[in-house]
Amino acid sequence: MTTPAENIDDIFTRNPYMGHPSLSELEASVLWEYAKLTANVKQATNRTRLLTSEPDTQMLSRLRILEKKMGLVLTLFKASVWGVINEQPIAETSYELPPDSESRDDQDNTGETTIKYT
Repeated sequence: MTTPAENIDDIFTRNPYMGHPSLSELEASVLWEYAKLTANVKQATNRTRLLTSEPDTQMLSRLRILEKKMGLVLTLFKASVWGVINEQPIAETSYELPPDSESRDDQDNTGETTIKYT
């Protein structure tokens, strides 16, 4: 009796449908290609299950190191932005309406304001 692993390997070397009395040679070769495709999909599924069943400890340790470095980079970035903001002088601004803007009822008022720095 053969094991399933031997059947999978055997399907790639021997066409089990060849010589079947109710199949033509073309039908047998098409069924064989489908059988090989099925075997490949089963192997891919089994390998995927193995990869996802337990975490990759080496990859996790590398990701932890990267996570710590990214946290440090973010902290340094925030600190540098804060430093740049604090170095800028505080500008006092006053907002004034342009002269004669209230007395112009017949002209188009766009609502623009003038910013005057003192």
